[in-house]
Amino acid sequence: MNIHRNGSRPSAKGPADWFTGQVRIDPQFDTQPAGHVAGSAVTFEPGARTAWHTHPLGQTLIVTAGSGLVQREGGSIEEINPGDVVFFEPGEKHWHGAAPTTAMTHLAIQEALDGKVVEWMEHVTDEQYRGR
Repeated sequence: MNIHRNGSRPSAKGPADWFTGQVRIDPQFDTQPAGHVAGSAVTFEPGARTAWHTHPLGQTLIVTAGSGLVQREGGSIEEINPGDVVFFEPGEKHWHGAAPTTAMTHLAIQEALDGKVVEWMEHVTDEQYRGR
């Protein structure tokens, strides 16, 4: 058994290469030598969002607070709220973040393939975020 006590894993600012706006990442669990799953609580301030990205084995989001937006490439922007669970298929290009006027927090869970959990791509433009 391994217990990570509250506060033992410091919060980190979401890197500007991966996010637009103010984002805080709170690590929850990560891949261990015998494991392949990593998860973080991610909090997006209003209007903040990820860049477009994919996950080699998919990603699950569990919304815990606020109101957010998600979109897969070629699909419509969908609103997400606490209790919603979103799954992106392996290799599915997508983004997610807060609604324009409301912060949002979700748990992001993804599996590693050959040590890699994500491939980051271009930023979501303001026009894409607004659905125009």
